[in-house]
Formats: sequence, structure tokens, C-alpha cells
Amino acid sequence: MPAAGHLFPFVPGLQELQRRGHHVHVRTGEKLLATAREAGLDVSPADPGIAAIEVTDYAEGKDTDKLRKGLHDMLRRGPLERADLERAIAEQDPDVILVDSLAYGATVAAGASGRRWAYVLPSLLPLPGKGIPPYGLGMKPLGGPLGRARDVVLSKLVERLYARSMLPRLNALRAEAGLRELRSPLEHLLSADRLIILTGEPLEYPRTDLPDNVRLVGAQLWDPPTASTDLGWLDEPGDPWVLVTCSTDYQADEQLALTAVEALRDEPVRVVLTLADAYDTVTLPPAGNVRVERFVPHGPVLERAAAVVCHSGMGIVQKAIAAGVPIAAVPFGRDQPEVARRVIEAGAGVQLRTKHLTAERLRATVREAIGMRPQAEAASKRLRAAGGGARFADAAEELVREPAFAAA
Repeated sequence: MPAAGHLFPFVPGLQELQRRGHHVHVRTGEKLLATAREAGLDVSPADPGIAAIEVTDYAEGKDTDKLRKGLHDMLRRGPLERADLERAIAEQDPDVILVDSLAYGATVAAGASGRRWAYVLPSLLPLPGKGIPPYGLGMKPLGGPLGRARDVVLSKLVERLYARSMLPRLNALRAEAGLRELRSPLEHLLSADRLIILTGEPLEYPRTDLPDNVRLVGAQLWDPPTASTDLGWLDEPGDPWVLVTCSTDYQADEQLALTAVEALRDEPVRVVLTLADAYDTVTLPPAGNVRVERFVPHGPVLERAAAVVCHSGMGIVQKAIAAGVPIAAVPFGRDQPEVARRVIEAGAGVQLRTKHLTAERLRATVREAIGMRPQAEAASKRLRAAGGGARFADAAEELVREPAFAAA
């Protein structure tokens, strides 16, 4: 995917593979080429037409409509992704292919290539399982017969929703590549030689029934180098910092920034607010304790932060937990309601639903989060022990030693 939140989690594992003597070649969007090169990776631009097809799920009102629109837009990229990866395979002659989870056309090209490949998901594992609430709804785990019945029924409903929204277009892509038709979105997830999940404890629920080809490799934490970035202002004396961040992959979450300025302008904190692509779409009211940036590496800010206010994206959530910084999670869509629920279950923060987003409520949520520092630090120890780049590289290296999976 041509998005920072999808490239960055790949970097630790790819760097480790290079350290082990493998040649790694990356295909990504033009805006991210310099960043990938700064990470020491061999990189070339993917077809610019891929990124030109915008994902506009944020323009819809209902959550189900957002899902359908998002999948529709990503699958529109499919023919270009498939052709681009086919060119890359011809140029690079790879032994193993690692495909980002939302590059649907590239998964088709990988599956049809006859080569060993992995479906890499920089988010939570969406497979149903024993004791696992239905994915994507942000529901609290519920034990006993009632909980098991709820999970089975709602998981099937979610699966059918994804099937209706995704499979017709995905199966059309697969038919063009000579691949068999899929009957379930879960078949798509499990069709690769490996399904590598770039997270683990404490955000993943314990599982006893994982398929054999699934690998949970833990959080993959990486920030662009900061040598050329002037961050001296972070060490100036003053109140504690609060990091407020919008999605790096635009989703119309400017209201979070606007509300955060109003909520925190008179609090005894300093705010650094990163807007990414929303930088060009929103005008914020002046506030003496708020510093607005398009982007700064989050690592140095988190080292000094009392709390994080975010849209519940996986990247910032895992970085905040790793730093032991409590989170005020305000999910806007996509996988974010589920991520926000896992933040709560991990004891790493609190959630404020978007429909309840007001300055008064956000102010109270941030105050509550700041008081959760001990729980956030406990969650940090679990996250840091769950894996990293070496485990990602281990999962990829398994494919060097195995034949391709026949079910692709």
C-alpha cells in the first residue's frame, strides 16, 4: 500500500533480512521512495496510477457503507497492482514475495506466480477463533455460553458482509490470473504460504486454534531518521507534552485536531499536533500551547509525552504502547474500533467514541489517560517481549526452505 502506515511496519523485518545476507527489493508509492532509501532499502516506484486511485471510504456515513466503499476503491487498484508486481517479478526474479495485506491485486499476482509468498498484515488478525469477539466491531470479550453464541453468530454476519463487498471483484481478478474462485474472505487470508501478522501481545487476544501458516511476529516499530529534523523545541522547559496525531493515510479526521485544540488549550500541557495530509485541509484556531506540524517522527515525542490522542491507527498505537505512554483512542473507521477495544483490554488507555467527541469529553478522557501511566508501562513490557524485526525475518526465512503452498 502506498501509505506510511503500511511501509513503516515492514522496515524492521526487511532490515533484519538484509543483515542476514538476503537481497531485499521494495516496491512502493513515489512519496515514500526517499523514506525507504533512508532506511537502507533497495526500492523502486510502483505504478503511480495505484496511488492516484484514492480510497474515499471516509466520505460515507454508515460504517457498513464505509467498508464497502473502502474495499471497492482498493479493489479498483487491483489490475494495476497485479501488473506492477508481475513486472517486478520479471525484473527481480525473487525467491520469496511479501505482499501488503491491502494490495489485493498484488496478492493475486503473487498467488499466480508459483513462488513462495506471504500475506503481511500490519494490523490485528481478523480470523475468528475460540473466545475471540467478532472482528471489527470493537466488542468486549464475553465468556460463557452467551458469549460463545454471540461470537459465532456475529462473526458469520461480519464474514458475509466482507464476502458481499469484496469477493465479486476479487474473484474477477483471480479468474483473469487463472486462480480458483474463493467462497469466503477467510480463504483469501489463508491462501498464502504464510500469513504474517505484525502485532502480538498485548493487542492480540490469546488463541488456541491458529492455522498452521499463521505467524504472529509482534509489533514492528520504526520511525524515519531524525538527524535532519530540528526537534530542539522538545527539550525546552515547560509543561508535559501531549501528542495528538491524525491518520497518515487521509480519512477526514480533522475534527479530532479541532476538538483537541479546544480541549487542551487551557490545560497544563504542551501539545504537538501532527496532521499529515490533513495539514492542507484544516485551519486550526490559535492556541499558545499547541505546536502544529505536518509530520514529525513520533519516537522522540513519545519519549517525552504524558499521553497520546489518536485515531487508533495501529502504527501510533503500537508505538505509544511500546513507549509506555497512555492513549486516548478516538476511532474514526477502518480497523480502528477494533484497535481501540484492544487498547482498553490491554490496559493501555481509554476510548472516546467519535459520536461523543466534544472538547469537554476529550479533555476528561485525556486526564483519565494521563493517570494510567502504570498500566501503560505494564503493557509496554508485554509488547516489547512479544517480538520484533527478528521474528518477522524468521517467518519470512521459513519460506526460503519450503515449497510453495498448493492452495493459492
